[in-house]
Amino acid sequence: MSTAGRISARRTLNLDVAREFAQVLLAFLAYNVGRMLATHDLGRANANAHGVVDVERWLHLPAEAALQDWALGHEWLIELANRYYVSVHFPLTVGVLVWLYRYRRPTYRWAKRAIFTATAVALVFTVLLPVTPPRLLGSLGMVDTGHAGGISIYQAPVLGSMSNEYAAMPSLHVGWALLVAVVLVSACRTRWRWLWLLHPVTTVLVVVSTANHYWIDGIAGSALVLAALCLTRPGTTLRAWPRATGVAQASASSAAETRRWASQISSGSRSKALRCASRKPIS
Repeated sequence: MSTAGRISARRTLNLDVAREFAQVLLAFLAYNVGRMLATHDLGRANANAHGVVDVERWLHLPAEAALQDWALGHEWLIELANRYYVSVHFPLTVGVLVWLYRYRRPTYRWAKRAIFTATAVALVFTVLLPVTPPRLLGSLGMVDTGHAGGISIYQAPVLGSMSNEYAAMPSLHVGWALLVAVVLVSACRTRWRWLWLLHPVTTVLVVVSTANHYWIDGIAGSALVLAALCLTRPGTTLRAWPRATGVAQASASSAAETRRWASQISSGSRSKALRCASRKPIS
């Protein structure tokens, strides 16, 4: 490739990277601006939160306070949960998207479409269904561990002003964690890839023990992301179907090849018969 060609290819790549980065950044900003514009009706948010708690009790889910009480008995564990909540969610998601863009481009496009879809739907829920998180619902008696530890994102000068604290439902912390695990399990081939499923499991325990989300928030975020992954996946969602389609196409190709050879053999036989007939003397 000539020098001019390499420069042109590099310029095209840089423009493509810049465009992708701008799309993800704009989507993130749009989501946060939407959260900021959502209603902060404390009474409605508290009522919805009590409704969530009632549903959890009806489903016999364990109380969030029970998990937090256990975690608070291990100071190092609750500090680790606080740091995981603040430091892992967004950086890891962005890092995975960058890696997928560099090495697994089709999976990157799938992941990006799924994130955009799930985030847009989550914004609608945030606007229509404000929910007070456990740490702000006094009747639960839970501790705001991030605030107590001095590393809450809601205390940050910039991020805090861009956050809506009454947007617990659904949990995109859990949803994005599950999305990262699913796309990496799909994109990688090593047997260790299944360990990525520990990320969403850990995230669920973190968001509940730090009193940032209810169990149902995590369930709703997971269901939302799984639906988005299914809807945005190229082709079909079942791996067996492409394989079966490939077998069918191979069989059809083999049959066509057989017919072609049979036709050639048949044509050759007729030509040979005609040549023999032309050589036979007339009596």
